[in-house]
Amino acid sequence: MKLSELNQLDLNSYGEWPTPIKVIAVLIACIALGWLVYYLDTQDQLARLEKKQAAERELRSSFELKQRKAANLDAYRQQLAEMKESFGAMLRQLPNKTEVASLLVDVSQTGLANGLEFELFQPQTEQTKDFYAELPIRIRVNGIYHDFGRFISGLAALPRIVTIHNVEISGKGAKKGAESDKRLLEATVKTYRYLDEGRAE
Repeated sequence: MKLSELNQLDLNSYGEWPTPIKVIAVLIACIALGWLVYYLDTQDQLARLEKKQAAERELRSSFELKQRKAANLDAYRQQLAEMKESFGAMLRQLPNKTEVASLLVDVSQTGLANGLEFELFQPQTEQTKDFYAELPIRIRVNGIYHDFGRFISGLAALPRIVTIHNVEISGKGAKKGAESDKRLLEATVKTYRYLDEGRAE
């Protein structure tokens, strides 16, 4: 088929076209129709399908996470109960208002029992925190290093929470003769008490 014959084709008499031209025309019409269908309908459907697949993946991931949590729910409940029990035990280590005075006596007696001489035992202003109050006590004691160690160990062994801060040891307590090993320990001892729920005292 020559190019001149293609120019002579009449669109109104396409039934008389040569077979190869008819096949090519049908193929072009099918491709155009397919592209038109894709552009007008299938493209939107594919976009919606992709969104639905992404949503499905997200939901599946969420479901798997919730399933793992549900499978471990008993373990979480047991852990929560243990945490509550542990928290309750720690709260019991915080004295209430009436026990603070006896705790101060315990701190003082712990120092005396370990051979320390108190030069200063001065409770400071109580500081209120979230659910507890902090009572700092400035202390200055004379003794030897081993006495200081036993004193700090004794504080740690008390049934209530007592911490020691800003520890400074100096030779200012040294005396002549047999007591030349004595040192001066200055520190802040902090005790804590639980505030009644809903109010700070």
